[in-house]
Amino acid sequence: MEPFTPFTSRVVLLPAENVDTDQIIPARFLKTTDKAGLGANLFADWRYDADGRPRPDFILNRPESRGAALLLAGDNFGCGSSREHAPWALLGYGFRAVISTSFADIFRNNSLKNGLLPIVVDVATHARLFALAAAQPDGKYRVDLAAQTVTLPDGTAFDFQIDPFARTCLLQGVDELGYLLSHAPAIERYEAARA
Repeated sequence: MEPFTPFTSRVVLLPAENVDTDQIIPARFLKTTDKAGLGANLFADWRYDADGRPRPDFILNRPESRGAALLLAGDNFGCGSSREHAPWALLGYGFRAVISTSFADIFRNNSLKNGLLPIVVDVATHARLFALAAAQPDGKYRVDLAAQTVTLPDGTAFDFQIDPFARTCLLQGVDELGYLLSHAPAIERYEAARA
């Protein structure tokens, strides 16, 4: 996992609520333990028709979504079953952060452990973001995890909260095990002193 650095991006709007992990990455794609290629199957049942052709009306198939790293989703994003493949698919597509009013706990934890930043906002901020993105589809948003801010195209910003340990791990580009291993010399000194 790479250290999480600030980024600037257009936003992709996905206003659907209660998007479950089976919609994010359908179960038929869960046979792999490799993250490679999962981005092509992100929202597969919404993105492609029965013959595998891209649906031109789905947001990820539109030219303005290419290269975007920020997803603005409806309420209760990532509900349903636990599958790490969901954040893997979002990351594989190129998203680095998702904004919603709420996330399922398991999805949020899987995201944080894999380098995807889930940003929770209140209902008023959420509505403002959708309105702004609809009015300025080419607007650029800057996400800064270290400062815990999202800066909007008009230059205003809002703060977001994140668990301090998860923030540290994301900024360092490590999961919990990687964090512990980074302290191996201190652990070894402590254990040697106890012997």
